Amino acid sequence: MSYSDDFLHRVLDEAKVIAMVGASTNTVRASYFVASYLSARGRRIIPINPAQAGQVLFGETVLADLSEIDTPVDMVDIFRRSDHVPEIVDAAIQHLMPGLKSVWMQFGVIHEEAATKAEAAGLDVVMDRCPKVEYARLNREIGAVGIPSGIVSSRLTRKL
Repeated sequence: MSYSDDFLHRVLDEAKVIAMVGASTNTVRASYFVASYLSARGRRIIPINPAQAGQVLFGETVLADLSEIDTPVDMVDIFRRSDHVPEIVDAAIQHLMPGLKSVWMQFGVIHEEAATKAEAAGLDVVMDRCPKVEYARLNREIGAVGIPSGIVSSRLTRKL
């Protein structure tokens, strides 16, 4: 899967409100780190996780399902196994349209049939990518290989 930087930049720029399916209140989980990063950059994260429903994450109550969202959402970010994607895409189309602009599947999450269905509904789809990584890369917060910009130097550091 290849996505142009212009495409990724547009998708991320349009995503002001993100429903994160599989969000976790556990600070060592990748979904927590991604939600924290995007929240710190002005994105509203609506966490979806039935096992943690009712808890609070970044000022938002964790919901059990996409059908519980009562506000417009721009992006659904999926932190679930690929075999769960079709039901998530169906729920997103059923409960978040119109208004929903994109479906984003995290690293390792790929489901071609669900992507085709989402695209047929008029949604942009990104698979096997992380919005945190792409946001940071496109905004030059990290380099192409994921190393924080401005940190790496050819200068030797003094031993302590």
